[in-house]
Amino acid sequence: MKSSSATNVGRKRKINQDSIFASDKPVGNLPNLYIVADGMGGHNAGDFASRYTVNTVKEYIAGSTERNPIKLINEAIQLANKGIIREANEHPEMFGMGTTIVVTTIIGEYAYTANVGDSRLYLFDGSGLRQITKDHSLVEEMVRLGELTEEDARIHPDRHIITRAVGATDEVNVDFFDYEMPPDSMILMCSDGLSNMVEDDEIRRIIAKPAPLFDKTQELIFEANEHGGKDNIAVIIVQPDADEV
Repeated sequence: MKSSSATNVGRKRKINQDSIFASDKPVGNLPNLYIVADGMGGHNAGDFASRYTVNTVKEYIAGSTERNPIKLINEAIQLANKGIIREANEHPEMFGMGTTIVVTTIIGEYAYTANVGDSRLYLFDGSGLRQITKDHSLVEEMVRLGELTEEDARIHPDRHIITRAVGATDEVNVDFFDYEMPPDSMILMCSDGLSNMVEDDEIRRIIAKPAPLFDKTQELIFEANEHGGKDNIAVIIVQPDADEV
């Protein structure tokens, strides 16, 4: 397994509220682990929420004896959710903070992914680039109901309003996806600082390049900033070795 990951504050924000974790080596009973979280909240609350959630999830997984990846990741996210609520209750200046999260592990020929909010995971393979996760956002709900087109959703003024977040309710509803990893496939995980700034076709073009993963990661961040850089940007690209898939 090999990966490249990076975050960038963007061109409009002063604080980076995106947090990431990427390990190509085992974490607890998982053979690898990748996390993207995009925090929200005033002052430094969003920064704290995403960082706290990423750290809690990876530490829980590292210490757990659970072997079922879906159950393990869910337990970790639920623990982080309770911790965010507790911290917000104890520190009034952090009230209302929360974070998105997307978590992935690849086991053999299959990947297992969890998401809350609008941070995304894409699968790139011979058929192109497709989004695996489903955004938990107001505009995505409008798209699903046929009230808004995908094109209009990208520029809608309420596109940043999410309908689920870690820290928003006593128990967070997590979506799970398991899917096959074809040979020569790659995974892209990102915050909306990338997906709102760069069209999927452009993302696909960059991912498809015969270039090192690091170069692809940096080019995605560069393009997000070239298109305005209105938000923090988080990117993880994962590529299994040929003998692992």
